[in-house]
Amino acid sequence: MSGSKQFKTKFQHIVIFLGIFGSVAYLFQTQFLNSALLGFIESQFKPEGQVMMMFDGVSATPTRIGEQQHAAGGTVDLKKDYINKEFVFDFTGAVRTDEEHGYQKHSGEWYVKAPALGEHAIMLEKNYFFILSMIVASLVAFLITTILPDKLGYVAIKIEREIYNTKAKVRLQTGFSAEIVDILTARDNDLEKLAESRPDTIREAFKTIWNRTMPEKSTGGQQTKFEEMYEPSKDDAVTFRNQILYGRMKEYYSEFVVNELEDVKNALAWRRNHFKIFKGLRLYMAHHFSHKYSNSVTGFAYGGAAFLIIAVGIRGLKFIPASRPSLIFFAILMEFAMLSLLAITLFYTEGEERMDKMLKKMEDASRSQLDSLNKVATDMHQLRVTFEGGTSEMMKRKVEEAVAEYLQSQNNVESAVATAIRDKIIVSLRETFAASK
Repeated sequence: MSGSKQFKTKFQHIVIFLGIFGSVAYLFQTQFLNSALLGFIESQFKPEGQVMMMFDGVSATPTRIGEQQHAAGGTVDLKKDYINKEFVFDFTGAVRTDEEHGYQKHSGEWYVKAPALGEHAIMLEKNYFFILSMIVASLVAFLITTILPDKLGYVAIKIEREIYNTKAKVRLQTGFSAEIVDILTARDNDLEKLAESRPDTIREAFKTIWNRTMPEKSTGGQQTKFEEMYEPSKDDAVTFRNQILYGRMKEYYSEFVVNELEDVKNALAWRRNHFKIFKGLRLYMAHHFSHKYSNSVTGFAYGGAAFLIIAVGIRGLKFIPASRPSLIFFAILMEFAMLSLLAITLFYTEGEERMDKMLKKMEDASRSQLDSLNKVATDMHQLRVTFEGGTSEMMKRKVEEAVAEYLQSQNNVESAVATAIRDKIIVSLRETFAASK
């Protein structure tokens, strides 16, 4: 089976991912979001020196009657006489009325009242906070489908595909065989075991890599032979690969090729243990997601910033009342999500190679062409010396013999004379016609 078909996302991957996403988003929106926001509001606006009590899920400062109801034990219903209405944090979905509860709100709203927030209460619409639930659900679904087997996990199958694609890309970049690329990307433990069981295979692979990454000879320089650097009985194969061969490949090819090898090696550790999440994500994010979706993520971030600017501008013009800032919260949360995604993308984006290293690699790559041109120049110089030296007399003699042989032929002479006479007649006629005009 080809790689493209083997690692293709199937129906079960999408269903499981969407199922996890939808379940987590629903549970967080309905069960955890209220408690999370209530805890945050209490930590910021809780009164000092006063006790806040729970009345049917509502946190508020109690009146004397309310304290007595709590002292009696059990769950206390929310009533107008039980709270003093100075501090009220209501993140429930119940409907409240002035007559029964002392304040008014609808089922899809949250009610926040504290002196630090102003004279009027803040009304938050719950539906505008769904984006926070989506952020949490996306993160959970992403991590769980990374841990699941590749037959079920949406992200797991993408990491497996990237292992295959990156190995293929390294083969194209270096020209090494699949077996050598497997040795270059093998985990340290696996390489150590392979060096013990098949030392000759490792040695031949290392020698091939060494010879392929041999730098160009410099003036007066001498190349180091592979046999002088590696002895299986003394040298550690893992250390030799990670320090010596990786270093030579970095200089001969580029730093990006070595990064690909190391990322594949880490992804193989994830393949052995899927709980090593970030080792696998590094390969997928750095070599696929950041390359393919970086422009899209940047565009979303700018779009979120534009929406936030519009929302803040409308609020500044008083078209959004201070007591109903839900749209502002929505814009802030959306921009937070986009900027977080942009930050993750930039974190996994490979940095550009330094200019001096790029120039050095270009110089090394063109050095063989320069050597060829130098050889051509040397040959041309020798040819010029030949023409100017003692053999010039021989060349002149050959030319004279060729001319004499041509003139000895009667047909050649007659043809040459006839051609010359014809040219003279044509020139004379043209001059006559030009003068008559």
